[in-house]
Amino acid sequence: MNTIFQRCTLSVAISFTLAGAAMAAGTSKPVTQNRADIPAEFRWDFTPIYANWQAWEAGMNEIDSRIDAFAKLKGSLKNGPDAVLKAYQAFDQIGMLQYKVYGYTALQRDVDTRNQDVAGKFQRVMALFSKLGTATSWFTPELLTVPQAKMEKWIATTPALKQYKFTILDNYRQQKHVLDEKGERLLSYAARFGATPKATFQELSTSDIKFPMVTLSDGKEIKLSPGTYQSVLATNYQQADRAKAFEAYLKTYAATTNTYAAIYNGVLQQGWFNAQARNFPATLESALDGNAIPASVVTTLVDTVRKGTAPLQRYMKLRKKLLGLDTYHLYDGAIPIYKTDKQYSYADSRDQVLASVAPLGADYVAKYQKFLAGKQVDVYENEGKRSGAYVSGIYGVGPYMLLNHNDTQDALFTLAHEGGHAMHTVLANETQPFVTADYTIFVAEVASTTNERFLLNHLLQASQDPKERFLLLQHAVDSIVGTFYTQVLFADFELQAHKLVEQGQPITSDVLNNIYLKLLTDYYGDAVMIDDLYKYTWSRIPHFYNSPYYVYQYATCFASSAKLFKDMTTGPASSRAAATDRYLALLKSGGNDHPMKQLQKAGVDLSKRETVQAMVDQMEELVAQMEAEAAKIP
Repeated sequence: MNTIFQRCTLSVAISFTLAGAAMAAGTSKPVTQNRADIPAEFRWDFTPIYANWQAWEAGMNEIDSRIDAFAKLKGSLKNGPDAVLKAYQAFDQIGMLQYKVYGYTALQRDVDTRNQDVAGKFQRVMALFSKLGTATSWFTPELLTVPQAKMEKWIATTPALKQYKFTILDNYRQQKHVLDEKGERLLSYAARFGATPKATFQELSTSDIKFPMVTLSDGKEIKLSPGTYQSVLATNYQQADRAKAFEAYLKTYAATTNTYAAIYNGVLQQGWFNAQARNFPATLESALDGNAIPASVVTTLVDTVRKGTAPLQRYMKLRKKLLGLDTYHLYDGAIPIYKTDKQYSYADSRDQVLASVAPLGADYVAKYQKFLAGKQVDVYENEGKRSGAYVSGIYGVGPYMLLNHNDTQDALFTLAHEGGHAMHTVLANETQPFVTADYTIFVAEVASTTNERFLLNHLLQASQDPKERFLLLQHAVDSIVGTFYTQVLFADFELQAHKLVEQGQPITSDVLNNIYLKLLTDYYGDAVMIDDLYKYTWSRIPHFYNSPYYVYQYATCFASSAKLFKDMTTGPASSRAAATDRYLALLKSGGNDHPMKQLQKAGVDLSKRETVQAMVDQMEELVAQMEAEAAKIP
């Protein structure tokens, strides 16, 4: 439901730690896990948000007082356009403060999840946001008592109100799903409770989880945190070591699978509750309606990819052949087919990503360089820090980027990916007023995956080494596997799980395990030996708990970015320039229109099956190219 108080979302991942106590000789990459020992240039500076906790406290108090003042506006909207404008401007002020109080706590929590003082402050923020939800629950129902024709006349005759036109009229589009004031207030009371399953998953999977120790074939004992587990799969060429790591790691989640199932059931039940309360036929429609996305976009995506798994299976069989394996497993999917000792320091990675986006123009590059030169990128891993990577935008301050850079090729592409998000935020925030600055999830991954495409193109053009070129092509194919096929498989899982709840069917660990295991068989066929423990994979996917029906957007965005990149890099110079202008306009548009329309203006129509099929076809072409290139390598 699109309401004026829905703000401040932040992508999260699982935290992890590694051992280390010194600087690696001859490199700038710290091996210490003590955050205080990592040079300040690689750590976030929080002072642009607030100078200290006292200033944050003042911000909390200011929001609280503004919430009380906003509540007193109840009953005024019928008085005319000036009253509507006053209400929207008042909430803009609250919204900008929301970004700051949320970011100041959430970001500090994420660099040390063990800090209970910060965790407590974060809970205070969420409690205040819950109060805001209740205090503003009257607004949309009251707004909709004004006839739409009258509201449109008010907007047309009140210049200052025009920047709110899209937001205001979108409420009328969703009118049948808005409850009366009493109903909206009742739902607002459930907001804090609704966050409980997510918080429980976070604590179980991050704070309380005990990752196992394993001894590999070289005699080295390691702790299988998410980061080290992925490192083993991506760098250890002993299949027996990968198998051992896989078994120990998945058993960690299997040990508490019933608890994860209970938590996920809570997420599913909450989604179905909200859908029914707002008169939606299913949770999918409820999840998509806020951005006016037809449910057919998701179902067509899943159906098209299910019918287009042949290139995926062809790639798995190629990997098995080139790796010389008797049996091929999912835990063999991350190891490079050819060995390389090439590393990408953060400094080199930064230079490469900046050079790669030169086709987007000098202005884009200059703004990108300015952002990367600031202290709003947290580069390296430390004890208690979340794993993975994300960008969190704070309106009026700028984006903050979290990395865990480890000098690998994946880390290089992660920087490019997150840099796309950061620049999307920079361009949207400097172009749009606050009310329309926040872009939707549906277009968010377009900017990130487009930057990855530019980087890949840049690296391929710079290399004449056939092996390096093969590895880059492998990265491109692996990106399609991870961002397109895997995310659609995840979306398929979500669709099936949510439908069970909607039908009143039980949700247990066995039920969820069986769904996931069947999906692996459906997508990979006989190209991969599916180990039974992989049925527990669903339990460790943060997006299932934190943001249901998010993952399909990785695939739609990936397909969109492929089309946009092709338009910007092929054909006559004039058409490339026009496509680039359309793309930059998309980034600058923030959330000023429905995302499907924004993408259509940029040149992408996701309502068409062929847009998705084009990704399947591209996968087929790339795998064929890899087969041809492999034949040239001794």
